[in-house]
Amino acid sequence: MDSIIFDLDGTLWDSTAVVGEAWNSVLKAEKVQTELSQDDVKGVMGLQQKEIGQKLLPDLSGEEQQALLKQFSKVECQYLSARGGQLFDGVEEVLKELSKKYKLYIVSNCQEGYIESFYAYHELDKHFLDFENPGRTGLTKGENIKLIMERNKLKNPVYIGDTEGDHQAAKFAGIPFVYAAYGFGEVSGFDHSIGKFGDLLGIFG
Repeated sequence: MDSIIFDLDGTLWDSTAVVGEAWNSVLKAEKVQTELSQDDVKGVMGLQQKEIGQKLLPDLSGEEQQALLKQFSKVECQYLSARGGQLFDGVEEVLKELSKKYKLYIVSNCQEGYIESFYAYHELDKHFLDFENPGRTGLTKGENIKLIMERNKLKNPVYIGDTEGDHQAAKFAGIPFVYAAYGFGEVSGFDHSIGKFGDLLGIFG
């Protein structure tokens, strides 16, 4: 193994409290009679924008959903750059150790600017060599994993994530999958499972 590619939400951090505040501020400003809970936000983490709109705002038209989601994306990045999210225990220390032996990357199903917000507040970009997301490429998570592999000439990476979508993306890319069981989702299969972020050192340390 020469590299590790990470999902972000539910794997490296939990941003749902701050994201929920950001989204509700947009709904209030636009006088939409809906208030989202933190569980509502957790339930759509890892989905692409169209799916998020359909799940959270089913009473609105597709155009109305997309207009609000554009505002969600802009405002949540402002909130996260200023306040950050909740890193899972040990993330910074474990990344520091892993980066001594492996090349580290992020592939997340997010908009452009979201990973940059994670970097801006938590200053963890020094541990990662590259990242990708559908906001920049328009590609699926599996395609973005393959793009990172090709762009960085990776031979034997693994992908770490917490949802079935992450599992399927790793399968699409033809690489092993490590399930972050402490995250937001459940999966149908995995090559390794971790109950906390620090368990990675037991597998790859």
